[in-house]
Amino acid sequence: MTEPRIRPAAPRDAPDIAEIVANAYRYYIPRIGKPPGPMLDDYTAHVADGVVWVIEFGPEIAGILVLLPRPDHMLLDNIAVAPDRQGQGLGRRLLAFAEDEAARRGYPEVRLYTHVTMVENQRLYASIGYEETGRGVQAGYERVFMRKRLASA
Repeated sequence: MTEPRIRPAAPRDAPDIAEIVANAYRYYIPRIGKPPGPMLDDYTAHVADGVVWVIEFGPEIAGILVLLPRPDHMLLDNIAVAPDRQGQGLGRRLLAFAEDEAARRGYPEVRLYTHVTMVENQRLYASIGYEETGRGVQAGYERVFMRKRLASA
């Protein structure tokens, strides 16, 4: 079996990235009442900015990660795994990569947010050491804000 590989996204990947995000987040539209924020992002621009990574098996992109550097933390802006690849540990690999990348760049913590209705995501993040830091409305979405302090910082 081919081992998953994480690499920076290339411009040619943008359509596949947008498709994975759409398919992964489509499930949440009825809960939220509108498309989740990541479905509205411009992945061509994100890829051009060098902030997107993909996890792939051979030539197949199975998941994506968007990391936005901030002055005092790394923002995990989006993580998505193709529905047919969920449950295989790829999301956890991407989360570990995000923490490693943040530590490599000298950040003391990774921050993220998720919609209040995405309770399964909140449980996952809490199970790997993220703590809730607040709740509020941002960009028209009710969000839960979380962070994980990095041991190496």
